[in-house]
Formats: sequence, C-alpha cells, structure tokens
Amino acid sequence: MDNLKTGEVICKRRKELGLTQNQLAKSLNISFQAVSKWENCSAYPDIEMLPKLAAALHTTIDALLGYESVVTDYDRRYNTQEYYWGLAPNRICYDIMKLLPPVRPYRVLDIGCGEGKDAVFFAKCGYDVTAFDLSEQGIEKAKRLAEHNKVNLKLFKADLFDYRPDTEYDIIFSSGVLHFIPQSERKELCESLKAHTAGTGINALNVFVQKPFITRAPDHRRDEKKRHP
Repeated sequence: MDNLKTGEVICKRRKELGLTQNQLAKSLNISFQAVSKWENCSAYPDIEMLPKLAAALHTTIDALLGYESVVTDYDRRYNTQEYYWGLAPNRICYDIMKLLPPVRPYRVLDIGCGEGKDAVFFAKCGYDVTAFDLSEQGIEKAKRLAEHNKVNLKLFKADLFDYRPDTEYDIIFSSGVLHFIPQSERKELCESLKAHTAGTGINALNVFVQKPFITRAPDHRRDEKKRHP
C-alpha cells in the first residue's frame, strides 16, 4: 500500500464531501486521531476497515489505494472516434419495449449511459429520455450521437455515488453499473430508485458477472476478479 497516496486520497475525498475528521471518525466508530494519522501518513487503515472507509467516502477501495479511477479508465476508453460499446442497443431495451411500449412518451432514466447508444435508441422510439454518466467523454459522444440521430436527450454528468433521482420516472434503466456500488449502499440506492418509479413503471438493472457460461463484457480485465468480488 502506498501510504502517502492513500492518505492524500482520504483527505481529498473527506474535504470534497464536507466532512470533518471527527465526523468521518464517528461514521466509522473510530477516533478522530486515527483519521488524522491516516491523512498525515503516519499510519494506514486496516484491511478490514477499507470497505467501510470506501463506502463512507463514496469511493472505491481501488481509488483509496491509489489505483486508476473508474472515471479516468472510461474517459480513456471513450476517447476515440469509434463507439467502444458499439451502436446496437442492449437487448434488454427490447424487453422493456415489450413490457411498456411507447404508446406515449414514457419517462426514462438511463443510469451510467456511457456513450449514449441505449439512451438514443429509447429516444428514437418515442420515449422521453434523461441520461447521465460519470465520464465527460461519454457524455460528449452521447450528445453527438443524439444530434446525428436528430433526437432530444436530457444529458448530464453525475456520479451515482452522489446522485439520486428527484423526480418520478416510468422506466429506470442501467447496464453494467450497479457492481461499482459498495454492497452496503445498494439497498439504499435501489429503494431510492423504486421510490422514484411510477406505480406501473419498470426497473431494469444488469451488472457484469463472472460465469464461465456467460460471454464476458468487452472491458473485462484480468484484475476484475480482485477488484469486483
């Protein structure tokens, strides 16, 4: 573990969230002196503490340890003329259309829309689409794709660790995102999504899994088993 890097990350994230050392310490049921030592690089968190610390700081264990951030990784992948995930919509989109056909402009929220292929598909089919992603590169490509297809999308950059819906949607859709959320926060997130879903609405969420009989996602890497148990 790189103590200096880890201490810097803890301090930076704590301040970004507007937390004092004492507030962070109380959320972890430890002394503020422990937090101070981490940030001063005179000590580092126990391995058992890392999941709780990552959740409290709305980040990942990888980021705490100084590994490349998810946003940097995806910005690099999307920084090409080609579309990393291609342009064909996720097959779940067709399942959603069977369940709730666009007989009127149903409101769709696409969480982690990437380069926008699914969001644009829904908009072309007549849905009223709002979509966001953490990657600036992804959002810019989604805007270009929407313009090329002559559809309107409400696109914005946001971090799912911080963002929660503030209005009701008929369809909440997300592909390949939920596994980035710490398990301790998934229940609260799902409850928030359900609370902002219309009574006859749909929640359609999928994640990347590791099964020998399921085709791996194109961004699978050797270290994902370690990073996403």
